[in-house]
Amino acid sequence: MSVPQSQPSDEDSKRREAEAAAMRQRVLTVLLDPNARQRLANIRIVKPELAMAVENYLINAASSGRLNRPLNDSELKQVLLSLQQPKKEFRIDRR
Repeated sequence: MSVPQSQPSDEDSKRREAEAAAMRQRVLTVLLDPNARQRLANIRIVKPELAMAVENYLINAASSGRLNRPLNDSELKQVLLSLQQPKKEFRIDRR
């Protein structure tokens, strides 16, 4: 009789996800000053997908060597503006 291969349990996957999230937070602590971290936390509450995109961008920039010092709040604003989708503008013409 052969024993079936056990699939990774939910507990293992949850533990790996928690470790990955903790690693992301440690990296972001190094990459952002306190004001920028607070701004990113506020954005995460309102737009989690935008916060994740910013985090990925910052981590990729740091790993490729383009980011060699912590970003301040105004620099984070510039990153946000470059990554954010442009807002649609509606114009109503009355005749």
